[in-house]
Amino acid sequence: MNRNEARKVIMTILYQIFLYQRDNIDYDVTDVINENLSIDNEFVKDTVNGVLSKKEELYELANKNLKDWKMGRLGLTDQAILCIGLYELLYTDTPDVVAINEAVELAKKYSDDKVKNMINGVLDKVYHEKID
Repeated sequence: MNRNEARKVIMTILYQIFLYQRDNIDYDVTDVINENLSIDNEFVKDTVNGVLSKKEELYELANKNLKDWKMGRLGLTDQAILCIGLYELLYTDTPDVVAINEAVELAKKYSDDKVKNMINGVLDKVYHEKID
């Protein structure tokens, strides 16, 4: 599984977990990961667990950079994509341009153009804050 495919799996796992959290359904992160992975993948596990451990901070940062929107208004898939992008941008050794491009590519496939542009805008703002 390449990183591109892994990010799609991460998005699916996070969507499922965000849905469980929203609906107050008990879940086990490891079980959700294993249900969506056919082979063991450290990148998937590390990213899912990393996003979940930093979720509050990622949402705060996203809300600060979303114009006239809040994370809660975005669909769960869009929230997952934005969290993946922010997490990779801030907490991994993924090159910044790759983190942004991969999130935008997911948004092109799974979000509408308005949301894709919003995700790109937030990641671009955070990237510029990071390098300044």
